[in-house]
Amino acid sequence: MPSIKGTALATEFKKTRKSFEIMDAASRTTVKASSLRWQILRQALLRHPPPLITEKEEEEEEEDRSETHIKRISRKASPGFNLIPHHVVEEDDDGASASGSLKSSGHAREARVCYTLPVDGAPRLFLRQRVDEYADLSDFEICNKYNVDNTGLVCQWPSEDILAYFCLSHAHMFSYKRVIELGSGYGLAGLVIAAVSEASEVIITDGNPQVVDYIQRNIDANSGAFGATRTNSMTLHWDQEEISDISNAFDVIIASDCTFFKEFHNGLARIIKLLLKKAGPSEAFFFSPKRGNSLEKFLETIKQNGLCFSVTEIYDTQVWERHQAFMEGKDSWPSYEKDHCYPLMVRITI
Repeated sequence: MPSIKGTALATEFKKTRKSFEIMDAASRTTVKASSLRWQILRQALLRHPPPLITEKEEEEEEEDRSETHIKRISRKASPGFNLIPHHVVEEDDDGASASGSLKSSGHAREARVCYTLPVDGAPRLFLRQRVDEYADLSDFEICNKYNVDNTGLVCQWPSEDILAYFCLSHAHMFSYKRVIELGSGYGLAGLVIAAVSEASEVIITDGNPQVVDYIQRNIDANSGAFGATRTNSMTLHWDQEEISDISNAFDVIIASDCTFFKEFHNGLARIIKLLLKKAGPSEAFFFSPKRGNSLEKFLETIKQNGLCFSVTEIYDTQVWERHQAFMEGKDSWPSYEKDHCYPLMVRITI
């Protein structure tokens, strides 16, 4: 394994090394969140010894080893809202599926996951995605090279699950429309639209070329389910200057959990304004938790760019009921907090 230089990791994770404090309810002692985040990073990166950390970092980790603290800092390791049933499958040589597959591809372990859509006919989508929260040093080298984040590879985030479910429940909204998904991760929401709606075109995008490779593989694996809907992947950076071939072209934009990194807000607002059709009704649907003031700052940027928006808290009865169950501790999401886990629906128009 190549040696890890400070810059290689600091560039990608400087966003997370903030020195705020969390109060341990049990011991009432304060713990630096930065050291816990670095412990999470080690668990993701260093699947085999030796751990390449400084003596000071090792001391901090020994001090803050509590798994409870880690769960309170990292909120993604949960089943999420689980609105679309899914399970891991394995494709045999003859194309038949058997449960329980994991395989290695390059540096990362992958799973083939079957999503059974809860609509008439129970159509299925098969997505290839990473497992075990695995990350490789090359992932962060690509992030540094293209100035993108790595979140799309880490897991299927809860907001993507909700976005996909919302699109499934409102398939009529996409009939005969051109649709583009931003920051798509593995592309579940865009694939759902392509499979169950009469959309004329769906383009599923991300700024990370590794993520786009997964998206294209998932499109290819499910192409038979899309009917007449043209479905393609695209590498799209929110700050890229030239997008004349797709500007002023889309009826609907969708995205989930894309507002956390404030340094991307200007580019994201700009790309929304460029992509939406100027003539006729067009709108963007964003599903994002508040995450401190990150969503608030994004909405300020939206307004500064001359766009209009509305925010809806209760947009689906089933989603809201599950949220309330998590808040009351009736379901297994121990680190659930509304601010970080429950996405609000933001509608953006020109």
